[in-house]
Amino acid sequence: MRDVRRRTLLSAIGGTAVAGGAVGAAGAAETAAAEAAPGRPGPAAARHDHRIRGLLARMTVEEKLGQLQQLPWAWETGPGGGATKDVEDAARAGRLGSVLSVYGAKTTNALQRIAVEESRLGIPLLFGLDVIHGFWTTFPIPLAQAASFDPDVAEADGEVSAREARSNGVHWTFSPMMDVTHEPRWGRIAESNGEDPWLTAAFAAAKVRGYQGEPDDDGRAAYGAKDRVAACAKHFVAYGGAEGGRDYNTVDVSESRLRALYLPPFKAALDAGAATVMASFNTVSGIPAHGNTHTLTDILKKEWGFDGVVVSDWAGVQELIPHGFAEDGAAAARLSLNAGVDIEMTSTHLVVHGKKLLREGRISERRLDDAVTRVLRLKADLGLFEDPYVDESAAIDGPTPAAREAARAAAARSMVLLKNEDKALPLKRSVKSLAVVGPFGDSDDLLGTWSFAGAVKKYPSVKVLDAVRRAVPDAKVTYARGVAPEGGDTAGIPKAVAAARSAEVTVVVVGEPPAMSGEAAARSDIGLPGGQEKLVAAVAATGKPFVVVLVNGRPLTMGDWLGSAPAVLEAWHPGLEAGNAIADVLFGKAVPGGKLPVSFPRTVGQIPVHYNHESTGRPYDAENKYTSKYLDLPPGPQFAFGHGLSYTTFAIGEPRLSRERISAAALREGDTLEVSVSVTNTGDRAGDEVVQLYVHDIAASITQPVRKLRGFRRVTLEPGKSRTVRFRIGADDLGFWTNAQEGEFRVEEGAVDLYVGASSEAGAKRRLTIT
Repeated sequence: MRDVRRRTLLSAIGGTAVAGGAVGAAGAAETAAAEAAPGRPGPAAARHDHRIRGLLARMTVEEKLGQLQQLPWAWETGPGGGATKDVEDAARAGRLGSVLSVYGAKTTNALQRIAVEESRLGIPLLFGLDVIHGFWTTFPIPLAQAASFDPDVAEADGEVSAREARSNGVHWTFSPMMDVTHEPRWGRIAESNGEDPWLTAAFAAAKVRGYQGEPDDDGRAAYGAKDRVAACAKHFVAYGGAEGGRDYNTVDVSESRLRALYLPPFKAALDAGAATVMASFNTVSGIPAHGNTHTLTDILKKEWGFDGVVVSDWAGVQELIPHGFAEDGAAAARLSLNAGVDIEMTSTHLVVHGKKLLREGRISERRLDDAVTRVLRLKADLGLFEDPYVDESAAIDGPTPAAREAARAAAARSMVLLKNEDKALPLKRSVKSLAVVGPFGDSDDLLGTWSFAGAVKKYPSVKVLDAVRRAVPDAKVTYARGVAPEGGDTAGIPKAVAAARSAEVTVVVVGEPPAMSGEAAARSDIGLPGGQEKLVAAVAATGKPFVVVLVNGRPLTMGDWLGSAPAVLEAWHPGLEAGNAIADVLFGKAVPGGKLPVSFPRTVGQIPVHYNHESTGRPYDAENKYTSKYLDLPPGPQFAFGHGLSYTTFAIGEPRLSRERISAAALREGDTLEVSVSVTNTGDRAGDEVVQLYVHDIAASITQPVRKLRGFRRVTLEPGKSRTVRFRIGADDLGFWTNAQEGEFRVEEGAVDLYVGASSEAGAKRRLTIT
């Protein structure tokens, strides 16, 4: 069924289901800790062992260290240019293992020939690139994809991206990012899947499958195919917990929260076959991730048996020095390699200091050979020893019609209808006049953060204005910008008001420019920038019908304008087909069915306001001042995790359990139970509902979140039709991690409430007793 659905997705994205229980988390002393034996080499790895052992026996120390070095490429300069001389010289000398930010069949082939044909051992180079949500074909940002509550959206993105990137010489993508975060101020929330580890885990696994495919029956890695790339699970680990939402900042986290909140998506990605892992910039309870033996070796390589490659983030090894963890470059090299980093990106401390460190016994030959083996195995799995080049005549040079259709369907499927009073949406195609106003109504820059630089220039996003005009060709469509995306100039508002007054209905397109989210784009104020709120208020004051479309890379605070807006559509940064997808939803060609993967706060001062918080000894009580609340705010977020409306209505019944009692011992041995519920389309048109299952352990030896998502299913129903949705849950869903450093997962006796509904605020529940 998955293969059928995936093929269907490339023409029109279909639904998927994720049931509960599928994803679980799962000096001399320093040198000894670093020497974890590589995890299980499977059949594919074993097939490469002879070649790798032969190469290791022939390699000098300098050549081994070279395999652990990754250098950046200057995009504007091809081989032979001055800016790339260091890279070419290192490749020629056999002292370079990989290159990042290089693409293009002709360019990569030329650089590869230097390594393969001019170096002593002819070991091919590995080429990596940040392909985050598209290569030529830009899909919606990952946060938007998560809002689809349909992992097939991410898988389709991965498949299209892999095909386009690999044909252009790229072997390895630094994606997916799976940093769970409770911080909407953090710019990189746009690259994440939001605030929930279970949802993130489902999307992480799907994206890995999209990039890499499934291993064959012999265990051979599918990313050796010419339309696949190796995936990289990043950032390991807890990057999303950065204090204040400021990028690169400190994370202080307990072991139980580390394992319950931040680690599960990585385990899911590795279970799906992710070839590589990237270390994160942050500290984890005082220890920088690039020097953290507990996370990189004890958990990742020993406990989980990961036998792939750990790559540093950009200059992450060098940054151990400003972190105050390493005194100098030699110490940074020693600490990072011994902690578990296998490839150093951009900084060069391992290459510069490695030979001396080895001679002094500060790093071991065994650990060095382990890291080199991992790198060579990845190259072998990618098929680079057999065929290091790409067919220049077969390079894909732009989005195909099928890829565009997949991106358009993904964008529409990812949109969330936040508000819709008196059925303001969908708009009628019979409309005679329509105004589009706002700084993003005529913008071709809706691709989103971390879009591939080559695509940004050649394939900008479809404009909302152009798409609306195509959707209603007989209507008079006018446009007024009103205000700029940023800044205080409001001189254009009167023109926008005039356009609204002269039209039957107005579409106000406001939000954030893509540059306002992503890396190094933290915001202390996450409201609409500049004069945009004044623009919405001015249009509302006309008394004429209007709807608001939000294009943004994070949750926004909405202020007073929300109360005056009849309808609000969260479109995120939708990618290449932005305008077309927005028009599809506005005019009802596509029915919105997405849900919020992250809570929307009322104000910045309310942050953090995630749904999966722990209770306190004094939970909120409106009648009691001395409980956990703000004096000047209602409880809870503006819009809750899982919230999203449709153009039709649904009724979700009371949940039923296949049994109301189960023993903890049985759960530990793999026993499960079923939760089922009926969902009915009670409206007058077809639509999608996302049925969600939440768990609350009422009393545990470690306080648990008030709710945890443990299953979801997006279903499509015709008017009047019903379906029974079933979830299977087990120990992974009903237990929890303790603070034991070695990792202890516990299932305890007691009562558990199981909630089923259309958001994290679902009220229907059944109680399960664990004996």
